[in-house]
Amino acid sequence: MSLNTFGHMFRFTTWGESHGPALGATVDGCPPGVTLDEAMLQHWLDKRRPGQNRNTTQRQEPDAVRILSGVYEGQTTGTPIQLMIENTDQRSRDYGEIARTFRPGHADITYHLKYGLRDPRGGGRSSARETAARVAAGGVARAALGTLVPGLEIKGYMVAMGEMQLDRARFDWDAIDHNDFWLPDAGAALEWETYLQAIRKAQDSVGAVVEVVARGVPVGLGAPIYGKLDSDLAAAMMSINAVKAVEIGEGMAAARLTGSANADEIFIGADGLEYGSNHAGGILGGISSGQDIVLRFAVKPTSSILTPRRSITIAGEPVEVITKGRHDPCVGIRAVPVGEAMMACVLLDHLLLHRGQVGDGPRGKIG
Repeated sequence: MSLNTFGHMFRFTTWGESHGPALGATVDGCPPGVTLDEAMLQHWLDKRRPGQNRNTTQRQEPDAVRILSGVYEGQTTGTPIQLMIENTDQRSRDYGEIARTFRPGHADITYHLKYGLRDPRGGGRSSARETAARVAAGGVARAALGTLVPGLEIKGYMVAMGEMQLDRARFDWDAIDHNDFWLPDAGAALEWETYLQAIRKAQDSVGAVVEVVARGVPVGLGAPIYGKLDSDLAAAMMSINAVKAVEIGEGMAAARLTGSANADEIFIGADGLEYGSNHAGGILGGISSGQDIVLRFAVKPTSSILTPRRSITIAGEPVEVITKGRHDPCVGIRAVPVGEAMMACVLLDHLLLHRGQVGDGPRGKIG
């Protein structure tokens, strides 16, 4: 299998399977002199770690990351950074019954048709377990961004889960890190939990929409046509397991606006360049405008459910499939830190590309 590497100047290659001995990432292109240690990366992995509450899978993985290379005396050396996370709580027996059966909604059938074989234990490479390696790589990117662009902040949160929708009038940035759903409305978290537990008890699952915002992004990241910042962000989010759609700024809603409503008016204010709105989501012509970058991605319902679904075996025989094991009733919850990590990787990658082409800061001047 090829194409396991993401990025241009800042690149990472993930490796490993859901039920193998370990998984991880090889990160290349991180600038030297960035302060980095395992505790810094562990902070982000703990946000994604399974088994922390009853609203996620009960697989118990410490997700303890080890830095095997590329760091000396607490600083990056500019050489490849090897990251490893051991798997400690695999239950491969849960997948014995589906080794020769295709689970509806999963990549089982496409992996089989493409490669002629597959690892049925937890989905192998198609498992969302792979995203732990991305979060570790994203931690490296965050550390580098913290050095190169102090003040840049990336934050993800849930805005929808099945029938539940965030009330934007109650949006509270400070509430995001204090409930199980990364929900910017602490008062709604209990209602969301009640809804999700009813879905779980019905032996079903539900999808979600995650929003990720980056504040303090420099002007000028991205390039016209084939190097657009938004196209790389879209590719990054679409590469996350179970993601089925991505939108930036107004996204699909822009189709219902007039040009006069959608265009973000431009002013010179007391602090320099200002915009009257941010329908563009912080990106114009594929290049960052200096406004907040705002994107959303939709995550499909977890395909591993106890509700019987019709399928076939490798021999082509009809069968009913029930997927046993420990699965998230809504994978959108643990997709939040993954979206943050991918945002960090893309922003660092484009920052390095921008500096390589035009140097630090924007070239053009106004006034």
